[in-house]
Amino acid sequence: MMTADPFEAIADPNRRHLLEELRRGGKTVGELALGLPISRPAVSQHLKVLLDAGLVSARAEGTRRIYSVRGSGFLPLNIWLDQFWNVADAPGATAV
Repeated sequence: MMTADPFEAIADPNRRHLLEELRRGGKTVGELALGLPISRPAVSQHLKVLLDAGLVSARAEGTRRIYSVRGSGFLPLNIWLDQFWNVADAPGATAV
């Protein structure tokens, strides 16, 4: 169930790091915590936000949960960002 705003979910640098790690393949909380200066419970809380935003999925594998990027969750982000590519390429658009 998607309830969180995906833009709010990716606003946090730790969550962006988690997404970058998960882009390389599914991982457990423990594996993800190795690359961050935060606790495993904090990683779990960040993953919950990403799950609620529909950006990641989790599957049970024995007693472990494997988290993966959920590509379709990025569609709202892509649609919103894509509108700016057209503006940037339009005649008379000003570069910043």
